[in-house]
Amino acid sequence: MGRTEYYHDPRAPKANTLIPASNLLVVNSDGAILLLRRRDTGQFALPGGAQDIGESPAQCAIRECEEETGIVAEVTGFLGIYSNPAHIIAYTDGEIRQQYEATYIGKPVGGTPTVNEEADQVRWVRPEDLGDLDIHASMREQIGHHLAGTYPYLG
Repeated sequence: MGRTEYYHDPRAPKANTLIPASNLLVVNSDGAILLLRRRDTGQFALPGGAQDIGESPAQCAIRECEEETGIVAEVTGFLGIYSNPAHIIAYTDGEIRQQYEATYIGKPVGGTPTVNEEADQVRWVRPEDLGDLDIHASMREQIGHHLAGTYPYLG
């Protein structure tokens, strides 16, 4: 399923859904951040996705991280709540979602970076190398809060 992201775009369609999702900002012992490049947008992002019934937001973040990257991680902290009415994601099936993400901080405990049907690249990126990557503004905001130590963000 394809998607189009709108960020502070007056042409964005009106949202018809608000779905809880979780991200996991995983930092390894060298200080590098785990990123994946999404096949549907071509942009780098933190691992994350929609929460399933029967799991907590933190469990969702851990599951999504392993599914999307091959990395098994554990939660070590809380980065923030990100729900911006000006960040709209339109899916090809007609769903138009307002962003709503609980983002956690984690560390790797196993696994190997692995590409899959959602990600055509999975890699560890040092903070000084982030500037060269195509990263959506909402993900840059979350990474920026982590790097600046300005969390928890309760936006």
